[in-house]
Amino acid sequence: MGTVRCEFTKNLTSEETIYHSKISTIGTGSVGIACAISILLKGLSDELAFVDADEGKMKGETVDLQHGSSFIKMPYIVCSIDYHVTANSNLVIMTAVVHPGKGETCFDVVKRNVSIFKLMISNITWFSPQCKMIVVSNPVDILTYVSWKLMNIAGIPLKDLNSDIGTDKDPDDWENVHREVITCGCEMIKMKGYTNWAVCLSVADLTGNILKNLRRVHTVSTITKGLYEINEEVFVSVPCILGGNGIANHIKIKLTPEEESRTSFKVI
Repeated sequence: MGTVRCEFTKNLTSEETIYHSKISTIGTGSVGIACAISILLKGLSDELAFVDADEGKMKGETVDLQHGSSFIKMPYIVCSIDYHVTANSNLVIMTAVVHPGKGETCFDVVKRNVSIFKLMISNITWFSPQCKMIVVSNPVDILTYVSWKLMNIAGIPLKDLNSDIGTDKDPDDWENVHREVITCGCEMIKMKGYTNWAVCLSVADLTGNILKNLRRVHTVSTITKGLYEINEEVFVSVPCILGGNGIANHIKIKLTPEEESRTSFKVI
């Protein structure tokens, strides 16, 4: 092909490609690929790299995306079981986790996922020491905390608009909304076996805010020591301003006594 091209074209400039941004996704399961598709459709990056221990599935997904790359303005999609393919990433999205085996408890799964994250983080930081990371693996607060340790609704409160919000008198029934937010993930897993599209469209939105330094408010898992009378190194999802350097600021929200009682926890 190189000989044929030389017969038909003449180089005027160097063919070395200069990439504006690079995103790497660790894991090519349903969530990892949904993240990639969401990012591709938004045109957020010039280069996309995949890493996965399941080489066959990873290569299959990569080739499939490569065949469609000309339709989604993504010129360069690569993959490898080796983390060197992630070198110089601007952003790394971590979706690789193990799922519960027969007879395993949640704590068993957490232990195994922590072991995986130790390997992932050491490799990611070695090849891309300046990258930002997005953790899309459950339990997200614990694994975000692990990642941090290994690396060392802005606006008017709804209560001000509707004093009955969250009570039996609430005409908008926001208490049910709160309940559905908590339970909908489990219900969806019962129906289709996993959740991916809504989560990954959210990841693409976060990615755009970081790469474009938009400084918009998002609820993401972050260290909350010093907030809400929390004195330990605990990661909890709270509203934050997200920009080019990751989390730039926490949004200070005044909690009601009822909300404070719901945030009570014991460090074990």
